[in-house]
Amino acid sequence: MKYAQVFAVKKRDREKLLKQKAFVIWFTGISGSGKTTLANKLERQLYRLNHFTYLLDGDSLRQHLHKELTYTTKDRLENIRRNGQIARMFTDAGLIVICAFMSGIDKGRRMIRSLFSPDEFVEIYLDCPLAVCSQRDPKGLYKKAKSGKLRHLIGFDIPYEPPKRPNLILDTSKSSSDECTRVIIKYLIEKEYLTKR
Repeated sequence: MKYAQVFAVKKRDREKLLKQKAFVIWFTGISGSGKTTLANKLERQLYRLNHFTYLLDGDSLRQHLHKELTYTTKDRLENIRRNGQIARMFTDAGLIVICAFMSGIDKGRRMIRSLFSPDEFVEIYLDCPLAVCSQRDPKGLYKKAKSGKLRHLIGFDIPYEPPKRPNLILDTSKSSSDECTRVIIKYLIEKEYLTKR
């Protein structure tokens, strides 16, 4: 039998205390597209604007919380499911949660989106060409994949499934991280995700 504990302090109470709307910004894209770089810049800008945030990064969570998971499709979906639940808890705490996850399986992203109401989830697809991402190769993953030392790299030997209806699409091969950050902030203000401080 499922039982949901009822707590006295609700999300709306925490939002009122923090004077902000709690929601998730979910960056998705292949390795090297700039997810973590942009997530860091965005968090710094939101901090300057006096918003309370938390950044969840895929590599950090895999190293610690999800280290037993492999890179099979089943484990990738479980990885994203867990990440989505963590993001949900942080939004319940009243925070703006910035997520930087490759999350290359559309089914997984749709599952995550279903955890949130439409006005709580902003999906940002970093649509950067493979050639550019491979040249950047910040973690050396493409080099390993090309040499045969790494298999099942999404976007390289496993297809990345782009989002069908993301809130924003940014090509980080044509726009700098500063430009992309300005576009995101402008979108969040226009759509009233960000409240006046």
